[in-house]
Amino acid sequence: MEPADIPTHPYKILAAALLVPGAGHVWLGLAQRGLMFLFFTAVLGWVSAKLMPADATFIGRHIGGVFIYGVSVIDAYRTARLRYELWRHKADTPVQP
Repeated sequence: MEPADIPTHPYKILAAALLVPGAGHVWLGLAQRGLMFLFFTAVLGWVSAKLMPADATFIGRHIGGVFIYGVSVIDAYRTARLRYELWRHKADTPVQP
């Protein structure tokens, strides 16, 4: 089996997605989707910071961005896990003559 055929382990994608919003998607080859998540994390974080009261916590003030960040982490991990499990299933399936 070629090393190029083996997908990146989902935990590596998860770590990248946790460090920088959208990085997991970029590593998966879904750069447009990753940059979309990064953009909306920043935009909704800024919008919610303007709408929330000044005495709210940091997370509370930027809850829009935090929400999109969480969704992006889940989506990157889910996509990586699906690709990895499909590859594992395909590798375990015997070839029929």
